[in-house]
Amino acid sequence: MSLQCGIVGLPNVGKSTLFNCLSNAKAQSANFPFCTIEPNVGVITVPDERLIKLGELCKPERGVIPTTVEIVDIAGLVKGASKGEGLGNKFLANIRETDAIIHVLRCFDDENVVHVDGSVDPVRDKEIIDAELQLKDLETVESRIQKTEKQAKAGGDKQAKIALDVLYKYREALSEGKNARTVELTNKEEEQAAKEMFLLTNKPVMYVCNVDEESAVKGNAYVEKVRDAVKDENAQVLVLAAKIESEIAELETYDERQMFLEEIGLEESGVNRLIKAAYALLDLRTFLTAGSDEVRAWTFRAGSKAPQCAGVIHTDFERGFIRAEVIKYEDFITLGGEAQCRAAGKLGIEGKDYIVQDGDIMHFLFNV
Repeated sequence: MSLQCGIVGLPNVGKSTLFNCLSNAKAQSANFPFCTIEPNVGVITVPDERLIKLGELCKPERGVIPTTVEIVDIAGLVKGASKGEGLGNKFLANIRETDAIIHVLRCFDDENVVHVDGSVDPVRDKEIIDAELQLKDLETVESRIQKTEKQAKAGGDKQAKIALDVLYKYREALSEGKNARTVELTNKEEEQAAKEMFLLTNKPVMYVCNVDEESAVKGNAYVEKVRDAVKDENAQVLVLAAKIESEIAELETYDERQMFLEEIGLEESGVNRLIKAAYALLDLRTFLTAGSDEVRAWTFRAGSKAPQCAGVIHTDFERGFIRAEVIKYEDFITLGGEAQCRAAGKLGIEGKDYIVQDGDIMHFLFNV
């Protein structure tokens, strides 16, 4: 399942430093704008403590295989991007291809790191990028309104009328400087119409506040301003110190990293928290397969049914789906494995309508 989160932000806010921590791909990180020209794509392993326990229990011959998510580091945007300023056209094209947005905001003071606008103000920075995306969306909406109005009036097209109502709502919000994701839709038909518009400001978003070391645990005044500014958006806010994360990434062993985290008062690295949050932002969940051959995590969309999840492993599994055997992760660990769960009556037999839950341990039966 190839879904991507795009890392965006103004130049010099810590995007590429953060991306380098997230992936083995090393984007150039320098103290000047546009050091990232082409989007760098990293395939990131999703941390999952459940895999460790399953691996210890099953001792699989081929090992433990985690699931992944793609992160894209996109060139820094400047004011006027919607009109092609800086690398605006490239930025907007790259962000349009992503499924969700990780918006990095500079929430630290450092006179040695130049800010493109001369001072640190994360809310202003957020609004600059928001404005450029909103202008591009407004341009898209106005163009679609012209076409959709003709369809709605000429043919009495019901779907066109629904789409037109949604477009009017978006035009009003965008004209007021609001993101499309703030618009409340009234029913599933409107929600479906909205999905088909692929607006930039309607993508799920997470704001990452890049702070200094002293603020890594509790945040700072800049972070509070960001929280207040986005309180009406359907958005997450995550705090991390990219500089610290880069130091953690250089440590060779898990024990060394954990000791470092404990010393600064963190239970888990910001990078791990970010990857997990990005995975959830994409509305992704994990089902598991566990046995003596391998323990593996598989990615599926929240709300997927058993046949669709079977198809994640192989299309034949979905095409010839018969049923699924399901064990809850907690039962598998508590009772000590599949055989014990069968004996205790903790293995469920599920059909085509079963909605798979995060952490389900699955075994699919099929015939083609």
